[in-house]
Amino acid sequence: MSAQPSADLVMLLEGDPHGCALATAVRAENGDIVDFTLAYLNDAGSRFLGRLRDELTGRTYRELWPETVTDGTLPLYRQVVQDREPAVRTVYYDRDTVTGHFEIRVIPFGDGFVARFVDLSKLTMGSESEGGARLYDALDAAFDGFALLRAVRDDDGAIVNFTREYVNQVGAKLAGRSVEDLIGQRIVEQPSGAADVDLLPHLRTVAETGDSWHHQMSSPNTSQVWELKAVRVDTGFVALSYRDVTEQADHQRQLEHSAQRAHAAAQRTTALQTVTAALVAANTPDEVYLAMGAVVRPSAGGHGLAVLLTEQGRLALRYSAGYEDHVVEQLRQVPMSHPYPAAGVALTGQARYLSSPQEFVAAQPDPGSAISGGGRKAWAFLPLTTAGQVIGTLVVGYRRPRHFDDDERANLTAFSRLAAQALQRALLYQAQRSIAADLQRALLPAALPSVSGARHAVRYLPWTHGADVGGDWYDVIHIDADRAALVIGDVAGHSAQAAATMGQIRSAVRAYAADDCSPSEVMRRANEHLLRYEPQAMATCCYLEVNLREHTATAVLAGHPPPILRADRHAAPLHAKPGPPLGTRKATYRDQVFPLPTGCSLVLYTDGLIEDRRYTLHRGLTELCRAIRSAPTTDPEQLVEHILTANVGPNPRSDDVAILALTLHTMNR
Repeated sequence: MSAQPSADLVMLLEGDPHGCALATAVRAENGDIVDFTLAYLNDAGSRFLGRLRDELTGRTYRELWPETVTDGTLPLYRQVVQDREPAVRTVYYDRDTVTGHFEIRVIPFGDGFVARFVDLSKLTMGSESEGGARLYDALDAAFDGFALLRAVRDDDGAIVNFTREYVNQVGAKLAGRSVEDLIGQRIVEQPSGAADVDLLPHLRTVAETGDSWHHQMSSPNTSQVWELKAVRVDTGFVALSYRDVTEQADHQRQLEHSAQRAHAAAQRTTALQTVTAALVAANTPDEVYLAMGAVVRPSAGGHGLAVLLTEQGRLALRYSAGYEDHVVEQLRQVPMSHPYPAAGVALTGQARYLSSPQEFVAAQPDPGSAISGGGRKAWAFLPLTTAGQVIGTLVVGYRRPRHFDDDERANLTAFSRLAAQALQRALLYQAQRSIAADLQRALLPAALPSVSGARHAVRYLPWTHGADVGGDWYDVIHIDADRAALVIGDVAGHSAQAAATMGQIRSAVRAYAADDCSPSEVMRRANEHLLRYEPQAMATCCYLEVNLREHTATAVLAGHPPPILRADRHAAPLHAKPGPPLGTRKATYRDQVFPLPTGCSLVLYTDGLIEDRRYTLHRGLTELCRAIRSAPTTDPEQLVEHILTANVGPNPRSDDVAILALTLHTMNR
């Protein structure tokens, strides 16, 4: 059976007063169901969820309701589809958008299911009705106590009491009575324990106004504390839920008795948050060290701080603050075999605390080789550990003897772990940035050949950080005395793989151009090369062969935005029909020839200059043409600089940018 409902089924589901949804399974490669896509939702279901159908359909449950992964919902739906057996689930929601008891009936349907959502609070309350029976089943299955109360009115219609129409098993147990003792009794005549103390005025207000009531109260006869909530479910009917929260209340009183300790914990949390924020914002090792000195040291209460990193079998001092010069000199290189406590901590990964100068002296029994403690009287030697690896030791020194209690030790351990993670990340970032920069320089041309009869200029503005390398490239290829090719392109993605692919395409294009292929043949071969060696890659390219003798340009666009031609202070895109991007099977390309007026300029660029997901291509092209038109000179160097300062395209940028400009000489050669 198809998972899409027929027209008759849609008509039936739309006519259902309750919410109905149809979902299809999302399967992994091995066939296991990993999620469901909401394929259909009726109008009642849309009202039930408080959202428009178009906002929900077509999206997965993990996207729409992440909690279904952990609250048992997705496993239930998966079981229904796999076993082909319907299931019924009763849930209770207490949210801003939806509150009450609901029955979800799930039926297998094709490779998915149909779910029907019934709001039990809207069903008839009579016990003889199917809706009432389902409501009572739901209440009996609830963890908390519930009671359904019917208002008792006097001759004038005023509510004077309530009769218990229903009490669930848990509620009766919490009240200390049996269900039989409570059903049919009035709450004023026969209280059901602490939960009914002074309830009548509140229940009357709920029944009369429809406003819910939520309160916590203590029983005057016992030490129990109850949390109660009452809501009106129908005219003259009130649902009361209650639970014993005595244990939580006792715990709260204990917390209040420990206010001073809680205040200290709050201060430690604030310090930890401050340290976390400072270290997260640090990107380079120097920034991490600066954060350690400015934030970690005062947060730890210390007056001296040193960072010693493990390098080639010894500890090397990489940062210090508050230490005397002679101590700094001694700490620059510390052998791992030295008795100085920082070395042992780096070896074992176990923190060490010295509370007095006597303990510090005892740790280094040989005065001749001992490292001085300077003016400090207590020390915390903390391992810099990240991902199970000890990269060094963090030393915090104090001016007075100090007892390190469990709370302070835990705080210092947290500081050192955060510092280690930030430092490891910064060191890795520094290495990656160096590798990325080297790779970028290696893949782009070191210098472009001069072109007789024209001048050119190029700019490359990388946007990515760390090891992410852009796939933008440019090139000027000398073909013969009269012809040169201008090339600019962009490989999809920002990664070392994208950069490597860019290098392959650039080399392939240069080789095909050197074979004196036509521009369309160069693109065709480049496309085949990419399909053969990088079948998952995709790239755009603009290839422009300029004939300086005939003053023509032969253009081929492979999914790339068109070059801009400026002539006689007019600037507009070349009207070149674009072909498919490189990496497209069965792609075809054709040569398109355009005249080049004497003294004109051509500007090639990558899409990062003019568009992103927030910035439309049309808007960016309009701004680029305006900037090129308004440039005070056709000198390509100044023209490129003018474009970059003319507020063209999105700001801030979210992609790499490459610009290649060429201007023909005003006189014939």
